[in-house]
Amino acid sequence: MLEKMEEFNQEKVIEEFEATTKDAERVQTETLKKILEENGSAEYLQNLGLNGRTDPESFKNCVPLVTHKELEQYIQRIADGDSSPILTGKPITTISLSSGTTQGRPKFVPFNDELMESTMQIYRTSFAFRNKEFPLGNGKSLQFIYSSKQFKTKGGLAAGTATTNLFRNPQFKTTMKAIQFQPCSPDEVIFGPDFHQSLYCHLLCGLIFRDEVEFVFSTFAHSIIHAFRTFEHVWEELCTDIRDGVLSSRVTVPSVRAAMSKLLKPNPELAELIYEKCSGLSNWYRLVPELFPNAKYIYGIMTGSMEPYLKKLRHYAGELPLLGADYGSSEGWLGANVNPKLPPELATFSVLPNIGFFEFIPLRENIEDQEPNFLSVEPRPVGLTEVKIGEEYEIILTTFAGLYRYRLGDVVKVMGFHNSTPELKFVCRRNLLLTVNIDKTTEKDLQIAVEEAGKELGEDKLEVVDFTSHVDSSTDPAHYVVFWEISGEASEEVLQECCNCLDRSFLDAGYVSSRKVSTIGALELRVVRRGTFQKLLDHCLASGGAVSQFKTPRCIGQANKLVLQILCDNVVKSYFSAAF
Repeated sequence: MLEKMEEFNQEKVIEEFEATTKDAERVQTETLKKILEENGSAEYLQNLGLNGRTDPESFKNCVPLVTHKELEQYIQRIADGDSSPILTGKPITTISLSSGTTQGRPKFVPFNDELMESTMQIYRTSFAFRNKEFPLGNGKSLQFIYSSKQFKTKGGLAAGTATTNLFRNPQFKTTMKAIQFQPCSPDEVIFGPDFHQSLYCHLLCGLIFRDEVEFVFSTFAHSIIHAFRTFEHVWEELCTDIRDGVLSSRVTVPSVRAAMSKLLKPNPELAELIYEKCSGLSNWYRLVPELFPNAKYIYGIMTGSMEPYLKKLRHYAGELPLLGADYGSSEGWLGANVNPKLPPELATFSVLPNIGFFEFIPLRENIEDQEPNFLSVEPRPVGLTEVKIGEEYEIILTTFAGLYRYRLGDVVKVMGFHNSTPELKFVCRRNLLLTVNIDKTTEKDLQIAVEEAGKELGEDKLEVVDFTSHVDSSTDPAHYVVFWEISGEASEEVLQECCNCLDRSFLDAGYVSSRKVSTIGALELRVVRRGTFQKLLDHCLASGGAVSQFKTPRCIGQANKLVLQILCDNVVKSYFSAAF
């Protein structure tokens, strides 16, 4: 283990990052050349007439912008066992499933060794900067990570969520050891077949090694919140397990029980200490530092759709810093967080110019430097070093894993530059809109409205546990529906005011004008019973999803009937806005 750790040279990693980002334009040209040379024999590129050219101009002229829909037929052929060079020169042997939370079903995405190496490069880079600011000893980390099963596609390829493909790759463990990412939990818990049992055991392992825990991690902030909400209900049972040295009967998986029995020995002193700590807490404030006195920070993806969970996470964390993890997707990685001291709301991600070729479609209302065109034509994409500070863009991705000029669907804002590479802030998913007619409401708009309306619950010491939305077209006119799960009972008056406030807080001009003339109906707030959003997670797991990839869908489309049904079946109260 120490040998592996010594392989990680923090200063060298930082030096390499600085060198790579100093001349990002040159590195981008070289990276595109490498991608096209390695994959020039691919059928997809052959059909586009590049004829061996690898310069950015020829590439942009020959290769169209695409979404997953245009590539689906090619990826399906790969999944069905066609081993000819279709999207890449070398055969693809693994398929990743995207989280698929907006479309209701997962998408297949190619995964290969080059994508694995990009992942490790991102991890090493962000760790180097993080460890410079918050140095770790040789302790452990409490990681709420879960690996779902891989399965075989029709053509015999291994398929699983991106996180599962990552965790099951031999290179993953080696790199994680090198960057001091050692979990408390044994592999049997991480790879356990039952999420609820694995979560219980993660908590137990954390308590057993409480003095060694140096940070708490999960892929998404949501999973950390879920883990500690669970802890609130099972802490006494965990104390009993530690006191007696016997694992709870709730854990039934033989391999998990066997692994845990090696760690669990009777420890009445530790059980008593944890019992006292928990009994002395006020509404679970500062739970994490009380349980893990040597923890230095909490780490995970905390931007975008995870931002609504930050308030609760800070409640558990007390004074412990929250550090935002890196920026990527199932399709590929973009940037590392090299400014870990920034709070998650201000987190930026510096693009690594050698892990892919990046373009950006400007989203400004008035595009300067573009030829005027009275047709509704999208502005031309610009290169990595051509973006402007303060502007918003949609990301276009070209990867080593067979995606060329791929519209990721993410909107980012350029906050600055690290040397010559941009520092990006995630804004929202471009295609995630509530829209009835001329209104265009983004995920960020919804989040702001919920935060504003949620303040009405503050006097009663209540909070919004989770939320999502839907356009109800069964009424005339159609109207927005917002589903809320609340931490306790609120009065009718308060909930009606929450509903009015929600309606008033959507500031999109199209929405406001449509509401005033009643071409969009009154907003409806539907309060669901406690545990409803847990049922959405359970549904995702039952459908083959992974908890480490689960994100509460912020907008439920008509096609997502089962999720909509779960929500509607659990509505306990409904309110219509009187704001307009």
